[in-house]
Amino acid sequence: MGEIVGWLALGVGICVPLPQIAKLLRGEGSGVSIGTYALLCVAMAGYLVHAISISSEVFIAAQSVNLATNSIVLVILLRRKYGRS
Repeated sequence: MGEIVGWLALGVGICVPLPQIAKLLRGEGSGVSIGTYALLCVAMAGYLVHAISISSEVFIAAQSVNLATNSIVLVILLRRKYGRS
């Protein structure tokens, strides 16, 4: 049962950054903190290393996907701040 809940959590986790990505791509989101997303990505990378070390497939998948999608938000924010498109 726990593994099923873990995979369901992965599905929900995938959806978390999607509204922010859509908002940023529409040119909105001026109040978004670069520092928050930077720390979030560092934390997720740490969780991914831990998941790999304990060989937990659901957490490896979850952290890989969440790190990738939240990194997209961070890259968009950094490009906006430093004028790169």
